[in-house]
Amino acid sequence: MEPLCIIPCGKKKIWDKQADVGPVAAREAYIGTFHRLCETYADHFKLDWVVLSAKHGFLLPKDIVPENYDLTFNQKSDQIVTGDFLANQVKNKRLDIFSRIIVLTGRKYKPFISAAFSSTNPEIAYPLEGCKGIGQMQQRLKTAVANDTPIHPGY
Repeated sequence: MEPLCIIPCGKKKIWDKQADVGPVAAREAYIGTFHRLCETYADHFKLDWVVLSAKHGFLLPKDIVPENYDLTFNQKSDQIVTGDFLANQVKNKRLDIFSRIIVLTGRKYKPFISAAFSSTNPEIAYPLEGCKGIGQMQQRLKTAVANDTPIHPGY
């Protein structure tokens, strides 16, 4: 079985361009450059993927995002999903079937991902860890797709 790829949501969303668009699938909701590069990477290497959102938790590509929001894991807010909420989603969305996880996010997501998968104990890889910033992360993703050379382990 291929690994599950976890990608970040991002601040820029479809409603920033089309305010009256209404609810949309997660695949359409997030339009920021980094998110799109992560999604392109996952699709290119034929990986199942989910978005990790501070507000909604794990979103499958077809899950509906009802409206615009501005919430990040860096904020202090009681609206941010908890580790327990994420762990329940792992079971309910059948993400517990994956024995390997590829995480294409920054450091701030790491404790949430660890908490979410603590009971299933998959192998978790962070191939963008060690990058010196978002620009280097984006370049690594672009190069991997352009050269058809994955950055995730086990390939």
